Amino acid sequence: MDIQQLVFWTISLIMIGCAIGVIMSRNPIKSVLFLIMTFFTISAHYVMMNAQFLAIVNIIVYAGAIMVLFLFVIMLMNLNADTEPQKNTLVQFAGVISGGVLLLVFIAALKSSFAGIENQNINLQQASDIGLIKNLGQMLFTKYVFPFEIACVLFLSAMVGAVVLGKKEKELGQTSEL
Repeated sequence: MDIQQLVFWTISLIMIGCAIGVIMSRNPIKSVLFLIMTFFTISAHYVMMNAQFLAIVNIIVYAGAIMVLFLFVIMLMNLNADTEPQKNTLVQFAGVISGGVLLLVFIAALKSSFAGIENQNINLQQASDIGLIKNLGQMLFTKYVFPFEIACVLFLSAMVGAVVLGKKEKELGQTSEL
């Protein structure tokens, strides 16, 4: 076993432990902190796959902005034992069923990926350049320029819609000044 495999399995075990900590933790703050650690270990896997851009975006967007938002919401909700919902066996049963289905999908994906590895012959130089930002930009602005432009228009319309919905309605007698 070489050093790269050892690092991969160590990071994977930490990630699985943190993901279990997210599920098993009764304190929502600790659960969010476990989720942040899970995102950092996912970013470490991205770095190992030579996808530095995805690693940085994962840390900035998920571990940074989204998790801070989660923490603020949890703190503002002021959860205590009196407001905690009661256990519902139907919801727990649905959770077990959906978890089992997710496990089956995961096993099927692993089976198909291992079948594809045996028949695959990849040039190592091309495989090492897959996740670089330069190559991502070239693919984004050449081969996938039309879907990229469509996504930009959709994001722009979503931002305009959010501003329009968030704007307070003025009374009819007032004039708006821009």
